[in-house]
Amino acid sequence: MERLTSICLGLAVFLLAACAAQFAGSPVPDTLKPEGQRLSERVAAKGVQIYECRAAANAAAQWVFVAPEAELIDARGVVTGKHYAGPHWESLDGSKIVGSVKARADAPRADAIPWLLLSARSVGGPGRFANVTAVQRIHTVGGLAPSRPCDQTTLGATERVPYSADYLLYAS
Repeated sequence: MERLTSICLGLAVFLLAACAAQFAGSPVPDTLKPEGQRLSERVAAKGVQIYECRAAANAAAQWVFVAPEAELIDARGVVTGKHYAGPHWESLDGSKIVGSVKARADAPRADAIPWLLLSARSVGGPGRFANVTAVQRIHTVGGLAPSRPCDQTTLGATERVPYSADYLLYAS
């Protein structure tokens, strides 16, 4: 069963990436462009956005974003790191950054998580991500909160929703 789940997740990520190619030419809104910074690296992310069904203050339950969990892949198709809660981007060389959202824009696809501009700071050792000061998330596919009901009977349930995105890393 675990192997079947892995195969299905892999197929879903592949299909999401293929769909993303259709929107790769969508222009990036000016509000998401980092000023005075140069593009340092571009990596693709393939993984999941994790959500949990939680009780809300108004007593209605809702799906709440918990964290991303994705592999970072370079232009040659090689896994170069990971993306996870924080949000963090961590290279295999040990360099790591944490980001904070500065701006967001709706994705061109109605079924995709928003595009973002994040400020970033190093929280790891020297290496490929150490000088990154901004991260742009674009070309997103999937990753939206689950459509299945979140109510008193599903409180505490988690869902791992496949997504892909391009992350553009900028340095000052």
